[in-house]
Amino acid sequence: MNEVIFFAHTFLMSLFTLAALKLGKEALISFICLQSILANLFVTKQMTLFGFDVTCSDVYMVGALFGLNLLQEFFGKKYVYSAIAISFFIVIFYLIMTQLHLAYLPNSYDATQTHFAALLNFMPRIIIASIVTYVLVQLLDTQLYSALKVLFKGRYPFLRNLVSLSCSQSIDTVMFSFLGLYGLVGSITHVIVVSLAIKIIAISLTAPFTTIAQRLMRNNNAIL
Repeated sequence: MNEVIFFAHTFLMSLFTLAALKLGKEALISFICLQSILANLFVTKQMTLFGFDVTCSDVYMVGALFGLNLLQEFFGKKYVYSAIAISFFIVIFYLIMTQLHLAYLPNSYDATQTHFAALLNFMPRIIIASIVTYVLVQLLDTQLYSALKVLFKGRYPFLRNLVSLSCSQSIDTVMFSFLGLYGLVGSITHVIVVSLAIKIIAISLTAPFTTIAQRLMRNNNAIL
């Protein structure tokens, strides 16, 4: 069932990214920021996918960078840098708030503190690792996507998205796995190799949505 859920998860992420794009750059930036939070929250859950041990957050990281590429494609690099800065601010806020939440002493009626502690105790390390990798990878992806857009003279968005996301996610996987997950997961090698393979699959599944996005925005501009 995990494989079926994974494909459905990737499809829905891509569909919601297109919906955010249709709503405008503000919605798309908000959606990118939301995915950065979800990626950090769900990375502590492990699962078996295609027979390997992986985390449950890969789709969100691919989705965030996919959204950034769409943001640059249709609204310009200026808004991409704004989205990166806003994401950075929100993740920092999230880190501080989660630790304050855990710091409250529960009363005798509370039954949730142990669950919150299990979920959020690893947050500082994971989010610090995420901040380092997320910002660097987003900047790298932005520059690479921009260079590919110039190289291909604005054509082949399918290929540009595929290449930029694959390169940036390769770096993201290695950096984040060692900084954030080493010692927390069953096999760091499995996580790196399989997470990258899973991300490549997710990236390949999102690529056709780039073409759909172009048609969507072309029709939207025609209506306007």
